[in-house]
Amino acid sequence: MIDIEANLSKTAKEMASVGITDNIRLGDDDSYVRIINQVLLPNELVYKNIYELEDAWWAVKKLEIRGAPAIGIFAGYMMYVQARKYAEFEYESFKEAFRKDKEYLNSCRPTAVNLSWALNRVFKIVEEHSDVKEIIGLLKEEAFRIHMEDIEMCANICEYGLSLLEEGDGVLTHCNSGPLATSFGTAQGPFLLAKARGINVHVFADETRPLLQGARLTSFELDRAGVDVTLICDNMASIVMKNGWIQKCFVGCDRIAANGDVCNKIGTSAVAILAKHYGIPVYSLGPTSTIDMNRPDGDHIKIELRDPEEIKTMWYEKPMAPETVKCYNPCFDVTDHTMISGIVTEKGIVYPPFDINLKKLFE
Repeated sequence: MIDIEANLSKTAKEMASVGITDNIRLGDDDSYVRIINQVLLPNELVYKNIYELEDAWWAVKKLEIRGAPAIGIFAGYMMYVQARKYAEFEYESFKEAFRKDKEYLNSCRPTAVNLSWALNRVFKIVEEHSDVKEIIGLLKEEAFRIHMEDIEMCANICEYGLSLLEEGDGVLTHCNSGPLATSFGTAQGPFLLAKARGINVHVFADETRPLLQGARLTSFELDRAGVDVTLICDNMASIVMKNGWIQKCFVGCDRIAANGDVCNKIGTSAVAILAKHYGIPVYSLGPTSTIDMNRPDGDHIKIELRDPEEIKTMWYEKPMAPETVKCYNPCFDVTDHTMISGIVTEKGIVYPPFDINLKKLFE
């Protein structure tokens, strides 16, 4: 079994000293997965134990657990918890039950590639072995391995991301890609690493409508860590850029196409367009597992549409729009690769031309 704390690298330990480290973990008796319920932040820090697959499906769907890498880690642990319930099955029955559970959980968030990536990874173990008890043990090891790998990927991403920052930089970020969305952080991780090393940067966090991940989560994480952070409404990004307060933009990614088009939280594309106008570089930070070489460009990425009530009623005491009005509520948008200055991965920083250089990561 992998001892996560004992195997942390120096960089990961530095980040752990300032960031959240317990947003996802396997329960003490292996019968549940414990998460921080992100819907309740920042007003309540509540841990939730997930025992059943249906509850796991809804936890992801309702964004109690969110962020592409975090969903992948969660899926690995949850499929192990679920597999334990089939310990007395014959192999073929076990495999079929596991396959159905995998497909069911995969249906809750179609855009975040880490979900299908993690589910296919653990299912491969089921396909390659035939002893059920052995499989269950291997699934537990693989779930820990997925988690451990993400921690080290985050640490490497943050080292590369930090290399792009200078003392006193102003950095705009959108949505949330810190420890809550991953293990230790991707696009927001370099700010935590900078804090741990005494490097001062000033972060401007978009509130990120309509689910307010920037307001509720990013500002919560960074303020808690002692990072100098200023919260702004999404439509204030232009003025802070015009004022000369922004030197770089760091954003996450839920899926990256083979040509470098970046699918990320809705509003990311607008940030990139503004940044291009003001001559500010935009970097997308995320693990190579979010790069989908089977999608030639952003037009081939399915965009999830969410409940209109997230716009009209979710954060308000009274509805803020007529009950009968139609709403268009896409969860993500695609930033054209021509707007991206570099893609920061655990293997290094990839620069244009992306259609050529992204392939090299997988050679």
